[in-house]
Amino acid sequence: MNVLFIGDVVGRPGREAIQTFLPSLCQEYALDFVVANGENAAGGRGITQETAQSLYELGVDFLTLGNHTWDQRSLEKTIDEDMKIIRPANYPSGVPGRGYGVVSKNGVKLGVINLAGRIFLTPLDNPFRIVGEIINKLKEQTPVILVDLHAEATSEKNAMGHFLDGRVSAVVGTHTHIQTADERILSQGTGYITDVGMTGPTDSVIGVKKESVIRGFLTQMPFRHEVASGPIQLEAVVLAIDECGRARSIERVQRYRE
Repeated sequence: MNVLFIGDVVGRPGREAIQTFLPSLCQEYALDFVVANGENAAGGRGITQETAQSLYELGVDFLTLGNHTWDQRSLEKTIDEDMKIIRPANYPSGVPGRGYGVVSKNGVKLGVINLAGRIFLTPLDNPFRIVGEIINKLKEQTPVILVDLHAEATSEKNAMGHFLDGRVSAVVGTHTHIQTADERILSQGTGYITDVGMTGPTDSVIGVKKESVIRGFLTQMPFRHEVASGPIQLEAVVLAIDECGRARSIERVQRYRE
């Protein structure tokens, strides 16, 4: 099974990058599933049902979220009905939506878990404590399980990779919007990368207009987060996973257009 995981999609430029690059990636890698982190897909903050639908129409099979899950408040009313989108599983009980799910396609199934880190972010429930029970539930349906850990600290992501090594097919990090160069197969067969990167405007600071961000650093004054324009990029990883759920390879993907 070949799975493409697309790094944090930022606004309209991110959606344009998927439209531009995904068809050729599907052909090049014979992809079975396409998963994307969509927590910044609507105007750079959060996601709406309309934005999610546009990503599905572009060929994305499943969406994960993160700390900006509720920035677009309309999602609270629709997330329970959409079985192709999940938010971090370590939100407290009673919060709308689900933290894990299974997507089926052409007779095969992929399980996906979304977790949020606790270091330098608003702390949710402990993801290390809750993930084991979720894995057991998903393994009743499929041995192929992908974990998106949306977290700031590289140490937290690295620890989760080793904690889940041999228990899931892959642990991929999101949130920092900067692709790391540490993709590898861990000792027990789990694919790992600290951060998949960003899909959106290249000439930016993590997707935001660079002038605004630099002014904020210079003055310590608040600024409006506006999505940048111009050249676009898609950053992702391609995972080859066998029928037993072991990752056989993980490859970083970078595509750019001026």
